[in-house]
Amino acid sequence: MFKRFFLLFLFIPLLGQAQLVNIETKRLQTDSTRFVLSADFAFNHSNNDGVSVNQVNGTLTTQLKSKDLKKTYLFLGNYRLIDSDEGNLQNSWFLHTRFNYKFNQLLRLEAFLQGQYNQLLVVEQRNLVGAGLRMKWMNRENFSGYLGNSYMYEVEYSDRAGTTNYNHRNSTYLSVSYLSKSKNFSVTNTVYYQPLYKNLEDYRILEQFRLDIPLADWFKVFTIYDYYFDSKTPLNTREYTSQLQIGIGFSF
Repeated sequence: MFKRFFLLFLFIPLLGQAQLVNIETKRLQTDSTRFVLSADFAFNHSNNDGVSVNQVNGTLTTQLKSKDLKKTYLFLGNYRLIDSDEGNLQNSWFLHTRFNYKFNQLLRLEAFLQGQYNQLLVVEQRNLVGAGLRMKWMNRENFSGYLGNSYMYEVEYSDRAGTTNYNHRNSTYLSVSYLSKSKNFSVTNTVYYQPLYKNLEDYRILEQFRLDIPLADWFKVFTIYDYYFDSKTPLNTREYTSQLQIGIGFSF
């Protein structure tokens, strides 16, 4: 166990996402385990409006459940180092904390806080708070599905546009997961849709496909493909990011 934690803290200082992040694949889906710690490390090649970017990425996730397993606390931290075609070395960070209360097998309440910064995007920094409901609409032997809907209040800063926007936004997501009978691999696909309440033509979309292949109880390799689209930035332009990651992960 000491060696695993040593490797984790050895790599985190050396490692440094689109402004919309898929929390669904960061949840540590465990029914009876009260505390879980997970770390992911990845190399990523992405295309941001035609600019190629190579990245090294590290993410740390912790999850704690109450004794009755009805309350779940999730914390996610990400730091990323980015080297672009234009020669800029970019630091980006992401922090997310979430509370989940399980009413029954079908329905859950969620509340969350989030802050993030990404120099490459028009909206460099976004802070938000939100709450909503999460429903488990499919629960079969190898398949599971979740549907969620939340209200979000967000503050967006753009140095490039010289603006600070205060928005009321809706967030809806649909997620489907498959775990092979042999448990040799798992697949998750998630789609987020986040429009403004006052202007439905101003929206963001994230679709993520993730493949996990465990090599041991505490070690895995994974592949992630993300597509992010913002229909209207503060500069009145559209913005997209597509990225492919291949990496390794640790769980304790």
